[in-house]
Formats: sequence, C-alpha cells, structure tokens
Amino acid sequence: EKHGSLSMADILSPAIRLASEGFPVAPITSYFWGRGVQRQLASAPNGRELTIDGRGPNAGEIFRNPGLAKTFEAVARGGKAAYYQGEIAEAIVAVLKEAGGCMTIDDLASHTSTWEEPISVDYLGYRVYECPPNGQGITALIALNILEGFDLASLESLSVQRLHVMIEAMRLAFADASWYVSDPKFSTIPIKELLSKEYASQRRRLIDKKRATVDQKRGTPVSSSDTVYLSVVDKFGNACSFINSNYMGFGTGIVPKGWGFTLQNRGYNFSLDPNHPNALAPLKRPYHTIIPAMVTRAADDSLYASYGVMGGFMQPQGHVQVLSALVDDGLDPQAALDQPRFCIDVDESGGRVAIEEGMPDATFSGLKKMGHPVYSVSGYERALFGRGQVILRDAESGVLCAGSDPRADGCAMGLI
Repeated sequence: EKHGSLSMADILSPAIRLASEGFPVAPITSYFWGRGVQRQLASAPNGRELTIDGRGPNAGEIFRNPGLAKTFEAVARGGKAAYYQGEIAEAIVAVLKEAGGCMTIDDLASHTSTWEEPISVDYLGYRVYECPPNGQGITALIALNILEGFDLASLESLSVQRLHVMIEAMRLAFADASWYVSDPKFSTIPIKELLSKEYASQRRRLIDKKRATVDQKRGTPVSSSDTVYLSVVDKFGNACSFINSNYMGFGTGIVPKGWGFTLQNRGYNFSLDPNHPNALAPLKRPYHTIIPAMVTRAADDSLYASYGVMGGFMQPQGHVQVLSALVDDGLDPQAALDQPRFCIDVDESGGRVAIEEGMPDATFSGLKKMGHPVYSVSGYERALFGRGQVILRDAESGVLCAGSDPRADGCAMGLI
C-alpha cells in the first residue's frame, strides 16, 4: 500500500496457483519437512494437513495445499481484515482453545503493525542498517563496531587469528543483546550508547588475542529483538530485504482446521524471569531473531547490498561473517555465501562453537588450543550456519550481482 505498484490479488496469484496445483519439493526442504513431521506436525492439532498420508513429501514429490490456497484467496479479496477477522480468525481461536490456549477473537482483531526506523553503524565506509529492538539486529552492529578496530583484511580469511576475534566479538555482542533486547515500549534500551564507537572500544579491550573468553558478561554503556528470506532490487534501484518465520520450523505445529498454515511460536523467546527486560507480559513483543539487513555506501548513501541470513541466533553471526567477506575480502556474493562459517551456541551455557565442514583443519585445531569449545558440523545439519541471500548493486552502472546460499534450496535470478 505504501511502496508497491501491484494489488494483493496480483501478488498472491502465483502462490495461490502453486498451493492449489502443487509444486515439487526440493531436497533440503524435504529433509527438514520430514523432521518437522516427527517433531511437531504428527502430534499437533490438524498437523496432518501439512503432510502426505502422515509423512513429509519426498524430494521431487508434488505437494498440494488447498487450505493455504483458500487462505491466500481470502486475503487477496479482503486484505488484512480477512485474516485477523472472520472465518480464519475464528479457526485460529478454535484450534488454540482446543490446545489449551487463551487467545480471543478480540486479540486477533486488535493486531497492529508498525513502521520502525532502522538502526545503523558505519563499518569501513559502509553504513549497515538493521532492525531495531525488539529485533536482534543490534547484535550484528555491536559486533561490527568491535571488529572495525581490528584489521581483518590483513588476516587470512579463514585463519585462526581472524575467526578468534570474530567469535569473541560475537560473544560480547550477544552478552549485551541477551539483556538489552526487549520491547522498547516496556523498557529503556540504550541503543545510542550500545552502538557508540567509544563503547565498542571499551568492549574490544576485553578480547584476549591469545585465549578464548567463553562466558562474556554484558557491558554497562553510560549516556553523556524456520525462516524465509528474500532480497529484491528493481530497475530503479529500490531494494527490499524481507524475512519471515514461524520459528522452530513449523512454529507450534498447530494448524487452524482447513486453512493450510501453522501458527507461529515467537513467544518462546520471552524470559520467565520477572526482573528481566524481556520478561513475558501482555501486549508485549518478545526478543525477535529475524533481521533483514541493508548496506549503503557512507560517502553518498547509494545502495551497496541488500542481504540477510536465516537461522535464529545464527542470523547476526551470519550477517557479520558474510559482510566481512564482502567488505574485508572483496568477495562476490556467491563466494561470500559459500565460505565455511562458525556458529556460537547462544542458548547453551559453555559457549560451544560449531565449525562448518570445509574449515581448514589448522583453524579448527588452533581455535581449540585457544580455549574455544569447538565441534564440527557436516551434511544436512550445516543448515545450522544459516541460509543467506545477497544482492550487490554497482553504484555507477546499476548492474546487480547476486548470490544464494548452498545450504538451502534457494537461487539467484534476474527478471528481464
């Protein structure tokens, strides 16, 4: 309504056709769909609607979802009201009551969305924009501010020294985010102070270049919040960095009977500690993991990149690693996405660090000697390291260069 030129009916028409007529399921999607059936859909109310005879679709098998087609048709006709009011809303409330929930029709009808100003920092001549709290985009920005004080470009791309400082910067950033990221309507978040270069300098001094610090503590800045991601850049240079997620694969796994979709599980990231800024409360937004990003050239504000990396708490870690590969190493989008990554287990004590297959053996053993509790991940489980998409735009020619993560079933394409 604000920036688009197509009607909702036009936008949803291809999706309605695919849901109604069916589509072939890609291999990686098939693997995780099958796992989702075992973990969620098999035992959730109406979860069987998103299966084929109680199982996930095989790779290449056609999956049809007439319930979702019906949902999209209703939204195409009636817009937001068709979802948050009427038949769909009644089905949502009914299935949640069946599962022991307490949501009401009025709760759905009162839903609102907000336009938020992005937060940003300068990183080596590029302005990096992220979603503000309650999103966790600030985590990536805190880490980039810390890393700007190290000459990453002088360190070999996948070397022990480089990964060590990147891991340590991410630990410091998550230590802050796990406390400060919450709904800004319910608590004061010192965003300006957390993103100041002075604070980054203080935090940077906590990094020991020779040893890992597994359990970092949050700082105190002083004044003076399974995923789908897409990136699109049009012929005018307008960019859209878009992300959406039910969380934990199929979310709750609960399906409103006959409507072909599962309900999300975002309340999982609330804290049950009443003294925590992110404590569970009515009408409050939880710490949110999904964070689309955009980068401009600081000199003239021209678009440099529209990008994102799916994967829960991996997202800010992926943002930092992919952006460093683009800016510090000068890699093209596909090469930047292809590189092996690390992932800190944020929601576990002990700070374990997953290292992707393909990382040099010397780097793995070197990190271990420095005190990082590293372990190796391979095969389909490499989805742990996120699934990213990147589009770069040349400032002079307007030529676009794109890449798509090999850890997922996506692709990069141009439409002429």
